Amino acid sequence: MEKVNLVEKFGAFAEHWRPKIIGELNGQEVKLVKFQGVFPWHHHEREDELFLVWRGRMRVEFRDRVVEVNEGEFLIVPHGVEHRTAAGEEAEVVLFEPASTRNTGSAPPSDFTAPEGARI
Repeated sequence: MEKVNLVEKFGAFAEHWRPKIIGELNGQEVKLVKFQGVFPWHHHEREDELFLVWRGRMRVEFRDRVVEVNEGEFLIVPHGVEHRTAAGEEAEVVLFEPASTRNTGSAPPSDFTAPEGARI
């Protein structure tokens, strides 16, 4: 049982779209990721995702609307809902999701697909 300093952890990496695991609980992983640009459209068959903006702002685009998520806010995307994430300027985001969640979900593997188990 050790506390985690988010400022230090976010300072430990620079790449975008590559989630880093910082904790686990009850089959869920707590991950940090930096967003900048636009991520591919995808959905997750069984996993819900929670996006908590630590710094900056991001948006989650759905086929019928866009949700802006600002610093200190979060959004839960239910499983099965097609979406993509985006940020005009770099955003630091905390993710809560099942350990089985692949970041690109239903999309074919690509340069955006993060390696599994990356920890900091």
